[in-house]
Amino acid sequence: MSEGKFLHELVGSMSQGAAGNPTVAMIEAAFAHHGLHWRYVNMEVTPEDLGTAVRGAKAMGFRGFNCSLPHKVTVIPHLDGLGESAAVMGAVNCVVRRGDKFIGENTDGKGFLKSLETEIDPKGKSVVLFGAGGAARAIAVELGLAGTRQITIVNRSETRGAELVGLLRDKLKLDASLAVGNGDYAIPAGTDIVINGTSIGLYAPEARLALDVNSLQPGMVVADVIFNPVRTRFLDDAAARGCRAIDGLGMLVNQGIVGVQYWTGLTPDAEVMRKALASAMGV
Repeated sequence: MSEGKFLHELVGSMSQGAAGNPTVAMIEAAFAHHGLHWRYVNMEVTPEDLGTAVRGAKAMGFRGFNCSLPHKVTVIPHLDGLGESAAVMGAVNCVVRRGDKFIGENTDGKGFLKSLETEIDPKGKSVVLFGAGGAARAIAVELGLAGTRQITIVNRSETRGAELVGLLRDKLKLDASLAVGNGDYAIPAGTDIVINGTSIGLYAPEARLALDVNSLQPGMVVADVIFNPVRTRFLDDAAARGCRAIDGLGMLVNQGIVGVQYWTGLTPDAEVMRKALASAMGV
């Protein structure tokens, strides 16, 4: 669309209960910093209105939108196609206009992967991943696509954990196994990367992951998806053992970076986005 028709290029965020989304500040800070005449609009969309909202966004020339719970799966029938990782994991959180089509992507795992790659290339590495929910699923798929050698899923629910392991084996031909979490899990010798992909620690600085901290070895890369607090107990314990710690705020920022790249074709300034996000979150 041109400025002769509309004041701004538009992207959006479709969620249920959308108030107070700190991503708005982060994305708009990137647009402003790079002199882009774009707006990121936060919209509350109920499940029954999702299809209408997607059609409306396309009709109004939106360049795309983010999509949060509960719409990550139910949005798929309303799209024209899926990117590789979104198709594997069966979930979408970022929609991109390509020509006259809306294509669903997933930046959850991509954001984590970009953050992880600041410390280590996951190709050929051995990974222990706690959790089998949405975030863990996205991370596991991206690790598989990036060439991770082996991954162990640690999860309290055997059913959910086995489902993720099956997906990794069947669709990505990955060497994946399940450890059902009963008590503190000891990280196997030779593990390169340990990830908390659960919600344990969110807004709870003293919350403890069911992990045998003494099994963490110096040099291991340890990453958390939790962004508030930025420094979780898990990361503090790992750092005290000589591990290289990666916080969850970087994952959130990199999700935003990937989204902006998809929509605009530009690579935004990561530090500008991180500062805006941290300020909006009060961390």
